[in-house]
Amino acid sequence: MELKLGDVQTTALIPLAVKANETLRKNARIKDQKAVEIIKTLKIDTAQYDKFMSHEGVIARTIMLDRQLKGIIKKYPDTVIVNVGAGFDDRFSRMDNGKILWFDLDLPDSIAARRKAFPERDRVTMIAGNALENSWCGQVKESLAGRKSKPVFIAEGLFMYLTLDQIRTFLKVLKNNFPDGGILIAEQNGKFMMKNDKHHDTVKNTNAHFMSGTDSGQEIADLVNGFQLVEEHSFNEEMKKYSIRAKLFALLLPKVNDRWATFRW
Repeated sequence: MELKLGDVQTTALIPLAVKANETLRKNARIKDQKAVEIIKTLKIDTAQYDKFMSHEGVIARTIMLDRQLKGIIKKYPDTVIVNVGAGFDDRFSRMDNGKILWFDLDLPDSIAARRKAFPERDRVTMIAGNALENSWCGQVKESLAGRKSKPVFIAEGLFMYLTLDQIRTFLKVLKNNFPDGGILIAEQNGKFMMKNDKHHDTVKNTNAHFMSGTDSGQEIADLVNGFQLVEEHSFNEEMKKYSIRAKLFALLLPKVNDRWATFRW
């Protein structure tokens, strides 16, 4: 399997490496056998993509988002979920209840690589497209027919690679194409990290750069009228459960870590 990815798309190898290595640990906090399989197939040296803080951050965000999505799916068993900037993520396997519909959206080079790694599955559709354009929305809109629940959009490891103007464009795409409302759960990074991406323990090993950062998800909600910030949680909440180092990080640098923010419109 040959891998050809753009600079930002290459960052998908960071969570892939972390999830694979965590899965192989004795007391793994998450299990992602597909990540293990892909890493072995690609013969990737994970050392540059799997450092302590990135590892703990990816594990924390995975646990937190999985927990939140499971809660939504339990309440709305026929939920339609769009994984925006999906990379090599295999969250559907952990979420599937036999009823949800799932879309993995990413740029064409990422989807081309994803199609080689993932088989076709019932109720899962891969879409090659730009999240900032309207073209990908049609398939998702069609899937909502007859379903009572609002669509859920998740953006993991995406917003920091977009400018605030690009994020505004994305929010407008959601609002204009899904006027009946929906839920967006998006990872946010802080302004400190945006200015210091050259010090990030794994992103510095790629050619990608952080393009935006916020102190609060409210800054994102304010970009487009009608968006409401529902809740926001720092990865520190989960990370500090597992190590002294993470506890110290949360204590000394409480606003540096990324957060999950949930929005409605």
